[in-house]
Amino acid sequence: MRASRLISLLMLLQAHGRMTAAQLAERLEVSTRTVYRDVEALHTAGIPLYGEAGHAGGYRLVEGWRTRLTGLTAQEAERLFLAGLPGPAAELGYGAAVAALQLKLHAALPPELADRAARIQERFHLDTPNWYADGDTSPHLPDVAEAVWRQRRIAVRYRSWAGEVDRVLEPYGLVLKGGRWYAVAGRPGRDEPATYRVNQVLSLTTSDEEFTRPAGFDLPAWWREHVARFRAHLHRDDATVRLSPRGRERLREVASELVAASAERTAGPPDDAGWVTAVIPIESLTHAHGDLLRLGADVEVLAPAALRERLAATAADLAALYAPRPVPEVSPPPP
Repeated sequence: MRASRLISLLMLLQAHGRMTAAQLAERLEVSTRTVYRDVEALHTAGIPLYGEAGHAGGYRLVEGWRTRLTGLTAQEAERLFLAGLPGPAAELGYGAAVAALQLKLHAALPPELADRAARIQERFHLDTPNWYADGDTSPHLPDVAEAVWRQRRIAVRYRSWAGEVDRVLEPYGLVLKGGRWYAVAGRPGRDEPATYRVNQVLSLTTSDEEFTRPAGFDLPAWWREHVARFRAHLHRDDATVRLSPRGRERLREVASELVAASAERTAGPPDDAGWVTAVIPIESLTHAHGDLLRLGADVEVLAPAALRERLAATAADLAALYAPRPVPEVSPPPP
């Protein structure tokens, strides 16, 4: 553990030039006293490292000296694809390996490319969860990831739409979608894999039994087909609506790309007030009712009649709720 930390300290100095003991302690998640001991150990090993006192002081390597200790470990090489996703990497339990990998990659770059890489890191950031959700976390995510990697069966207690169930799964891979982790897994005796939301795993036990991953299984390709099938079955009906100019704009914000694209594709010519009639796909009356309420008075449902009646009833309830009420008279205070 200490050897790995010494190398990380060396990589930090090689990448950043000068760093204080406090900065090194924060990056390495140790005390400043430990940093002092590590610096002394590097001195003893013959590393040309020196410290400068004062406000602009700190530790640095002798100008022009560079280490060749930038070889990747097996674990770091395995985590290479996660180098640009530090948040998900930490959720999977790979945060330390990815941090060490980034240090080694940065240290291996020539100065001009290292500067460009630093600017990219400063100016571009990938935030995977949706706006109105922080994503989901699960205490069992690292265990599922380990089972994926080692091809081990897992026995889980899972919260499904029908209630809690027990399953034996053969996890083929993990997918991060909209800040949520999904396991793509098969079950013994079944041909077609399915998706399981990882934060719905209530308990997990990893088996020593190794399963055989289907030959040629392509996780990205399977996921694309799964999403296409899901979307095809999601919208089972259509609704005919009138949209105001503002409603047409807001539909792009509150609805899916498929719904917004359908509205644009089917929209007729605007009337004198700028309203257009269009056809949009809907999942169900309940979902459409909730989604279209977000547009307020900027949408009118023409069909189906059941959806129009449900929205009209909600509008009447809202009108009654917000109807002006007489203000009770307040007696003046006694003299």
